[in-house]
Amino acid sequence: MASPGFFTCMLFLLLFISIWSCHAQNVTLSVYYETLCPYCADFVANHLVKLFDNRLFSIVDLRLVPWGNAVIRSDGTFLCQHGPGECFLNAIEACTISIYPNEEQYFRFILCVEHLVSENRPNEWVNCFNQTGLATVPIDCYKSGYGNVLENQYADETARLNPSHKFVPWVLVNGQPLQEDFKNFVSYVCNAYKGEKVPEACHPLPLMISSSKKATLGYPV
Repeated sequence: MASPGFFTCMLFLLLFISIWSCHAQNVTLSVYYETLCPYCADFVANHLVKLFDNRLFSIVDLRLVPWGNAVIRSDGTFLCQHGPGECFLNAIEACTISIYPNEEQYFRFILCVEHLVSENRPNEWVNCFNQTGLATVPIDCYKSGYGNVLENQYADETARLNPSHKFVPWVLVNGQPLQEDFKNFVSYVCNAYKGEKVPEACHPLPLMISSSKKATLGYPV
């Protein structure tokens, strides 16, 4: 006769498999952006925040990549589209993502920063630590130089996009770029999800994306 310990182990194993299976069915939503870009700030503050409406976030693995149109000079320094301040905030947000891997934690901070950018108040970004309850460890991360290490990794990842990004924000669902239809990401996420725990956010949406949009998914416009 099996011991109680055996049944306990089997219970935990089944629970782990159930959790892993649900997570494996999640849809990967990747956003390549730069911190001081007004279009990126608008997308994060007014559109991407919809992830937290009606449990949509429960079926999504979010990836934010703060690099965008920046380039690496021959001496290894960064040149950002909106100036040195953007390079700094890119690194700060990269550090925040690294230090606080919980997506809800780091997204709250980035949402706060990008909301300030959208209101033309980016210099108030440091207040977002207090507003979100996060410690200022990302500042230490930046000062240590690790922020630049992370940015180099994001630069390499962005350069390897296929097809290459054409603008920012550049949004992908399960690796497929949404091109100009990026603000409609909720529909793509809901249609890509194959699990059983469909969140309320997906219920009122059509079952299929129009054929015209599907035809362009993943190809240059």
